[in-house]
Amino acid sequence: MRILFLGDLVGRSGREAAIAALPALRRTLALDLVLVNAENASHGFGLAPDMAAALFAAGADVLTLGNHSWDRKEIIPYIAQTPRLIRPLNYPPGTPGAGVAEVTLADGRRAVVMNLMGRLFMELLDCPFRAAAEALGRQALGAGAQAIVIDFHAEATSEKMAFAHSFDGKVSLVVGTHTHCPTADAQILPGGTGYQSDLGMCGDYDSVIGMKKEAAVARFWRKVPGEKLQPAEGEATLCGLFVETDDKTGLTRKIAPFRQGGRLQPVMPEG
Repeated sequence: MRILFLGDLVGRSGREAAIAALPALRRTLALDLVLVNAENASHGFGLAPDMAAALFAAGADVLTLGNHSWDRKEIIPYIAQTPRLIRPLNYPPGTPGAGVAEVTLADGRRAVVMNLMGRLFMELLDCPFRAAAEALGRQALGAGAQAIVIDFHAEATSEKMAFAHSFDGKVSLVVGTHTHCPTADAQILPGGTGYQSDLGMCGDYDSVIGMKKEAAVARFWRKVPGEKLQPAEGEATLCGLFVETDDKTGLTRKIAPFRQGGRLQPVMPEG
């Protein structure tokens, strides 16, 4: 299965760049599954239903969220009716929406996508390790599911790495999101699980993690309330990860960073 996972969309710049690029990327990379973290798509904070619908129409199969899941209140009724939009699985019981999505491809192959959130330097949710272990107990990689992908939305690289090693060989891919900075550690772990500590963001990199520089810099200099943070609106770089999995085992056999447009050096996986 050929999978592209795009990192956090930040504001209009990242959102519109992804919507414009996805149809061609699906063709040129012969993608079977496209996943997008969209928790910052609406002005940098949250996701609006119309934006989610536009991403699905452009070719996204599953959208994941994170600590900004509920910043747009209108997402609450929408997520309850949209199984391909998922929030972290380790939110407490009774939270709207789901943390796991299942996608059946046209040829019958089945992919499972999970979203979890870390706890170091983040909101203290239920344990993501135990939540993932419980959910994976209901899945069979390579048999019932040809691919299992986890978006681990977390701040600390140590927590991301520990999580990935915990489930090495049990899932196809673990990717980190949230920090908006792409890491250079894309790899296949010893048990066959693909991994990258952070996908980076899809947005304007002439910024402070996607936000306009002036207000963001002022917060560090003055430490007093100031101008509200606004997403930078220059040309976006799309950042993410491409993987190809083995249908028999569900494990990753090819992995490569993806970067297109904007300020960062472009990297296009081989088709």
